[in-house]
Amino acid sequence: MPPPYPDDDAPYNPPRRRPRPREDGDEGGSFKPLVYLLMLAFGVALGLGAFYAVSRVGGRGGAPEQPAAAAPATNPDAQQREATANGPLGGDEGDANRVFEAAKGSVVNVDTVMLKRERYSDRLQEQQTGTGSGFVWDGDGRIVTNFHVIQDVLRRPGMAVRVVLADRSAHEARLVGTAPDVDLAVVKIDPAGVKGKLVPLGLATSADLKVGQRVYAIGNPFGLSLTLTDGIVSALDRTIEAPTTAPISGAVQHTAPINPGNSGGPLLNRAGKLVGVNTSIATPTGSNVGIGFAIPSDAVNQVVTDIIRTGRSQAPDLGVRLYEEKKLRRAGYDTGVMIAEVVPNGPAARAGLRALGRTVTGRVVPGDVIVAINDDRVDDTAAFQRAVAKLRPGDRVRVRFLRDDEEQEVTVVLQGV
Repeated sequence: MPPPYPDDDAPYNPPRRRPRPREDGDEGGSFKPLVYLLMLAFGVALGLGAFYAVSRVGGRGGAPEQPAAAAPATNPDAQQREATANGPLGGDEGDANRVFEAAKGSVVNVDTVMLKRERYSDRLQEQQTGTGSGFVWDGDGRIVTNFHVIQDVLRRPGMAVRVVLADRSAHEARLVGTAPDVDLAVVKIDPAGVKGKLVPLGLATSADLKVGQRVYAIGNPFGLSLTLTDGIVSALDRTIEAPTTAPISGAVQHTAPINPGNSGGPLLNRAGKLVGVNTSIATPTGSNVGIGFAIPSDAVNQVVTDIIRTGRSQAPDLGVRLYEEKKLRRAGYDTGVMIAEVVPNGPAARAGLRALGRTVTGRVVPGDVIVAINDDRVDDTAAFQRAVAKLRPGDRVRVRFLRDDEEQEVTVVLQGV
């Protein structure tokens, strides 16, 4: 058929050609090699997977592998291993052990218990309500502890004190006396039947303690009897607060860890002798941070002796009452403490000290302003209390004071109250 021409009105429809079968080597049949390659790759992958599976199950021979025999967990012929001795203790270790061995027989637990009768019998039941530490003072069965350890016995009926000795024998104790302002107390157990078990603790002075000196604490923290800790004296002449809020001056600050239950226990020097009675800690968290305080042994010796003699401790007293400090400062006195009242026939009165008063015309006459006691400056009420707390009844002390802007000094013989 001839090709169309531009003037031909009929649409041109060329004839369709029937495709012939393609053979290998034809240009349009290149898909066959691709198919063969894909089939080959699939077969290789399938073979590798089968080989891996067979090797996991049966190994080379195709038979399943048998697990290796496990070694026995026990050995009936086992023998104890040979252990070596720890050897001699080093310097600090030896000191700590000697202190513990020397003092452990003198340290006790001091517990408070509530006594209740059983409902259907006359038997008494005991329920422990508190625990602390203490130590043997003498062979007659007197035990020293903190006042705050046993104070509930004075406040609540039906309570008693139990002392547990180092051999773990428990004994009922009766109160000898207390000194709440110094946080000390003395109780007593019956010495009959405990002869040889009452080992009085050795006593050392506290006035010659040095900062940096090694000290040891033994007590009953958290109910763990005869626990030893050690540290150093980190400061001296601290002022702490008694349960009555009265200041306790001269306290020993140390780093031997103490915790609830250590209260009333001894602080010891390297010779295993008493240099203080552990009483409190300073902590911002409620747990021990290495700041503990002990009542110095010199004060303990004085107070405990007073309690044993009379049943109470006599506090040193000048025989004065002080004017309110805030009012004194508002009146223009920048330092010192003013005597507001003198106890008739008391130490201050006998020494000629003068109290605040008025003339017959009503004019106010200032009292003497105490500015020093012995070598201790008295700038305020707290300093006055600290200075007096260091003293003993019967001591002769020098009191410096201002009267009419003139500084004077007198000697006052203290009395006990």
